Amino acid sequence: METTTETTSVEREIAIAASPETVWQFLVDPDKAIRWMGQTASFDARPGGEYRIGVIPGHTAAGEFVELDPPRRLVYTWGWESGPDGPNPVPPGTSTIEIELVPAGNGTTLRFTHRDLPSAEAAQSHAHGWDHYLERLVVAARGDDPGPDPWISGEM
Repeated sequence: METTTETTSVEREIAIAASPETVWQFLVDPDKAIRWMGQTASFDARPGGEYRIGVIPGHTAAGEFVELDPPRRLVYTWGWESGPDGPNPVPPGTSTIEIELVPAGNGTTLRFTHRDLPSAEAAQSHAHGWDHYLERLVVAARGDDPGPDPWISGEM
């Protein structure tokens, strides 16, 4: 019997009114990262270093940094630790996030790809999450306060 594995990706391109150097810090500095996504973060921002972020209560994403080329390119693995709902269909380290920061006038174009997701359903769920959090990154990186994340309090 022949089996096939469906893999899908989420791709986004967004404009941010901040320099690539500023945006970079919001991606690799745990204190800045939690301004736009998550409640807690622990990063060892070097190839092979741990990436771990408590996104919302009971849901922690984990992986490891693969490539860091500041402030141009960041690659890390991603997945969800088992939580209150049991094992996750995207375990830690089973998908990959690639981010490119391209200078654009006085700002930055962020090119985001989340690849190796196991199904269209997983891609749709992650796309919904990334749309929410990338918009918060746009606000935080330009120097504004995105406010409390309504997903943490369960308001969305």
